[in-house]
Parts: sequence; C-alpha cells; structure tokens
Amino acid sequence: MTTTWTVSDVVTVMDRWYPPETAQEWDKVGLIVGDPSREVRRVLIAVDPVAAVIDEAVSNEIDMIITHHPLYLRGVSFLPESDPKGRVVATLVRGECALFNAHTNADIAYRGVAHALADLLGLDRTQPLDPSGRDRDGRSVGLGRVGTIDPVTLREFAQRVASALPAGPHGLFVGGDLESTVARVAVSGGAGDSLLEQARASGADVFVTADLRHHPSSEHLEGGAPALISGSHWATEWPWVPVLAQRLSEQAEADNVSVDITASTIVTEPWTAHMQTTGGTQ
Repeated sequence: MTTTWTVSDVVTVMDRWYPPETAQEWDKVGLIVGDPSREVRRVLIAVDPVAAVIDEAVSNEIDMIITHHPLYLRGVSFLPESDPKGRVVATLVRGECALFNAHTNADIAYRGVAHALADLLGLDRTQPLDPSGRDRDGRSVGLGRVGTIDPVTLREFAQRVASALPAGPHGLFVGGDLESTVARVAVSGGAGDSLLEQARASGADVFVTADLRHHPSSEHLEGGAPALISGSHWATEWPWVPVLAQRLSEQAEADNVSVDITASTIVTEPWTAHMQTTGGTQ
C-alpha cells in the first residue's frame, strides 16, 4: 500500500542530504512558504524561484517547489503584489504551493551542485576543491570539485563543456591557450571568483565556473594556470536539478510513497540573447 509525503517529510529528507547547518552564515535555506502538514503529491525542482517557475508550478497543480536559490536573503517588512517577490509569495499562498530551498548547503554536499557538474563533465576521482569537513557518512564535502579526465586540448574540453551544459543565451567564455593540455579539472557551479586561488593550488589545468569578472580573471590568467571557462550561473547549477529529481524519486520508491517529481526546464537566466560585438577599436 502506497502512502504520501507531507511538506514536512520532504523537508526532513532534504535536510538529511543537505544539512541546513552546513550552509554559509550569510545564506538562507529551508522552508520559505507553505504548510508543513500539507500532503505532497507533485514536486517541481528548479534553480530560481522566479515568476515563470512559480506560474509553471501553480498551473500544473504542484504542491511543493524545491529551488536552489532562496527567495530572500534579507528581511523585508512589506509584501505587496506590486513587488515581484511579493507577487510570488501571494501566488504560492493562493495556489497552496510550498517553496523550499537548499543553497550553499547543497553546493558543498555529496551529490550536490558541484558534484553534479563534475559528473556531467566526466570527471574521475573527484574531491572537494575547498574542503569543509565530512558529512554524516564520513564523505569529504566542500565547495567545488576537482578531478581528472583523459588528456585533451583546452579547445576540445571547452567544446565538451559547451555541449554538456543546458542550452541558454549566455554560452561560454574561455581564457587560456586553446592548444594547451587539460587533464585535471576544477569545477564550481555558480559564481566562482572566490575559488580562483584554490583552483590554482589544486593543480588544475582548467577551472569551470560562472560569473567571472574582468579584473580577477585577467589577473589570474596573467599568473598562469589554470585556464578559465566561464558559463552562466544558471547553466552551471542546473545539472543538479535532474540529479535531485532522480534522487527524490528513488527515495520515494524506497519509502513506498506515491509522488510525481519533475525537473523544470525553464531557462531562468536574466539574459535573452548573446550577440558578438563587431564595431571597430579606432
């Protein structure tokens, strides 16, 4: 006989895999909106709690959304529907849909965001790029991952990354000698400026991440390896979404729970197009 999960049951599972106490101090993770006692028959997983995702959920009668990013990082005093986030909260409440997020606690974890990106790109023998301890099962956890691949050129590896990441308008930026050899790879989904030193110390030939800024990237490349591949924030974190969907489905089957779990494919990048500039420099 099958049973059902409640919102609280899903939170318990997520907190076991991605303990909230492992989130960074500035972060906000957990149940944002929703009744913990409400039954959950349909779950939607996405990167961003933006209006398009919320509308997708409510129109499909989703009971609970799990996102990577939080809705709020700071306290607010007012939630008018004239405000985009206030409108999100109102839509969730009217649609009786819960919203939960796992952010930096999912970044560092086993089978978390960095782990999913490393697996997608075919890295072997991976370890955390910036270790922060061990989880309840004794596995090393931390920000990013570093591992190995069969040697290829940077050009070939960049093409592999471009074909593996989900399609979106941002594309990839590549910094470094395109004919250099890549055998050791560091990755970190989302903004990776803060891990440039760790990527170099790891002995990586290339660092795959997102949101790299001009000055830190330029200064880093002046200092040598690793080469840099910068994708979009959304694209480098989305690979965790289907991984989590599969993991929750497996847990539901083990618990004899009837629940439909869907990975959202809506592209929630802020950009809508990428165009090469062709003007002169004179």
